Amino acid sequence: MDAYAHINNVQFLRLLEDARVIAFRDWFDQDRSLLDEGVLVSRHEIEYRRPLGFRPEPVRVEMWVSRIGGAGFDVAYIVTDPEGVGDEVYAVAETELALYDFAAAAPRRMRPEERASLQAVKGMPAPLRRRRR
Repeated sequence: MDAYAHINNVQFLRLLEDARVIAFRDWFDQDRSLLDEGVLVSRHEIEYRRPLGFRPEPVRVEMWVSRIGGAGFDVAYIVTDPEGVGDEVYAVAETELALYDFAAAAPRRMRPEERASLQAVKGMPAPLRRRRR
């Protein structure tokens, strides 16, 4: 929480990062090579819909892949109340990720097995009210 008694923008990005790491484990069937070899955040876009104050209940982060490119992909998110807690939407976001080879210190192309894993969870772009131009 910050001085305004709500979860601030830095914490929202940490929440999205935590959700992304868990999703990668599921999407890539426990294979950590994507994280170990390298994937870098190249852009975040987030719309805050409602303040999220401190509370004991968790939030739900719905996630899917919204774009697959030759050397990267985008992940879309909706941060909501979990079922049984409420029906508020707190944020909608999209993260652009670039594949990177840490050993070679250079970007890398997506492998066919990575593309297949991402294709299995591909959906529409994040429902942002204002899309980047």
